[in-house]
Amino acid sequence: MSDKSCPIPETFQSMFWSILYLTLIFFLTFISRFIFSPLLPTISADLGISTGQAGSIFLISSIGFMIGAVSSGFVSSRINHRGTLTLSIFCVAAALLVCVTMTSLATIRLAMLVIGIAAGFNLPSITAIITAIVSRPDWGKALAVQQLAPPMSLILGPLLVVFILHWFNWRFLMGGIAVFVFLMAITLLISRIGDFPGDAPKVKLARFILAQRSFWLLIVLFSMGIGGQLGVYTMMPLYLVTERGLNAETANTLVGTAQISALFMTFFSGWITDKFGEKKAIAFFLLCSGVVTLFLGLLSGAWLKVMVFLQPALIACYFPPGFAALSRIVQPDYRSLATSWVTPAALVLGGGLLPTALGYMGEAYSIGTGITLAGALIILGFPLAFFLKLIDKMEDGC
Repeated sequence: MSDKSCPIPETFQSMFWSILYLTLIFFLTFISRFIFSPLLPTISADLGISTGQAGSIFLISSIGFMIGAVSSGFVSSRINHRGTLTLSIFCVAAALLVCVTMTSLATIRLAMLVIGIAAGFNLPSITAIITAIVSRPDWGKALAVQQLAPPMSLILGPLLVVFILHWFNWRFLMGGIAVFVFLMAITLLISRIGDFPGDAPKVKLARFILAQRSFWLLIVLFSMGIGGQLGVYTMMPLYLVTERGLNAETANTLVGTAQISALFMTFFSGWITDKFGEKKAIAFFLLCSGVVTLFLGLLSGAWLKVMVFLQPALIACYFPPGFAALSRIVQPDYRSLATSWVTPAALVLGGGLLPTALGYMGEAYSIGTGITLAGALIILGFPLAFFLKLIDKMEDGC
């Protein structure tokens, strides 16, 4: 039982605007990291970066995310979750301003490291706040709204690049995003949301979490989900331009519009999760998205475009049941700590190592071959999901 002063959980409807506000924070930190993907063809040409070096940018960001997420418990236990979110997005704004003047790969890597660390502070606190203020039966719907942030940023990122580059250069876009992030940080200074502390990692807590089989399974499953969504997405514009003959504007427009269906599919996923349970939902969506990802690397022409549209819609469905399951492998007092360990480890594997591997695979063989292999690995998540052990009776706490 927790001895913290925790918010009283309420219904999804009564907490909707708070959930939406947290989702906007998540969106801004997310797009700050992944706006680099649609900009890669332009930045690569401008700064002379190879495909392998381009992929390594996301590995650096993922390592930063892991550092931030693992240490987020220390931060939120001292300045509470609201203070942690405020610190996070102020740092993101500062790093984006550095990007406006960058002239080398080293500067990009440094900025991505800082943005990754700041984003690592962000996600555990947002997940902890949502699962603390929303009643357990409504977690699926609440987390589905939260998970609108990734597909929204993946939609708007490429489309913003296409629109802005008609009149300005990519540095102007970086500066514009920095301004919006800074304004959001100002609103957090006067907000009261998340005004309760997290839990600093303790040896006893760490041993307990590390001893849970489901903890390790979720690292694997989240690696598949993040790899299918972010790992593939980050290299998709480069793949379409260098191996499928599309120009950069067409590739970014295709990739951006393809993400729109993911917005609606997250609500469908939340409904499926609440109706059939986390394990069945995870298994089903990983199987379907794995098959489509496999064909994404094999096909060309009109069928390739079909796969480009289907793949993000299906892989986005993993995250509502994934985060709901993550919130049920331990009691509430351990929740933010478990989240701060599972997601960064998975992001390094799926969102960092996979893009790097795809980049160097593109130099040695082809990016398409790497995407096909990634799809085959995602399919393996289908049987693994049924080995998760989830808690049915949750204690009070946050």
